[in-house]
Amino acid sequence: MTRVTRRYEFSAAHVLARPDWDLERNRAVYGKCANPAGHGHNYGVEVRIRGAVQEESGRIVSLEELDRVVRERVLEHLEHRFLNREVPEFETRVPTVENIARFIWEALRDQVAPGVLDRVRVVETENNAAEYSEDGDSDERSADGE
Repeated sequence: MTRVTRRYEFSAAHVLARPDWDLERNRAVYGKCANPAGHGHNYGVEVRIRGAVQEESGRIVSLEELDRVVRERVLEHLEHRFLNREVPEFETRVPTVENIARFIWEALRDQVAPGVLDRVRVVETENNAAEYSEDGDSDERSADGE
């Protein structure tokens, strides 16, 4: 099995807070990241595809096609957005790095044929990243949180 990883970046803002909780409870769970004014990150995204190398092209999947799919299904929805307020999926789902990785996975899951989506990794800060994959054994988060 061969795997290829492609990297992308986007900038976005968020606040870690559940809308059905009061400020005190959100601060108890999310700390400084629950500030209602929000804060931003320059996120790094790694999309890993697995599959057989195609004899004709020598690739698992066309990188140009993968770039197009990621741009249309992910980056155009997240780039320069306040995630909680502008991305419908995060109106009720807290935009933690874990949930952002899951959002990207769901957006790309069936879009990378003939390859298979193997892993999505989102880097939020130098100390904080999360991975999502179908095997369920990939969540990674630093002890430092933010």
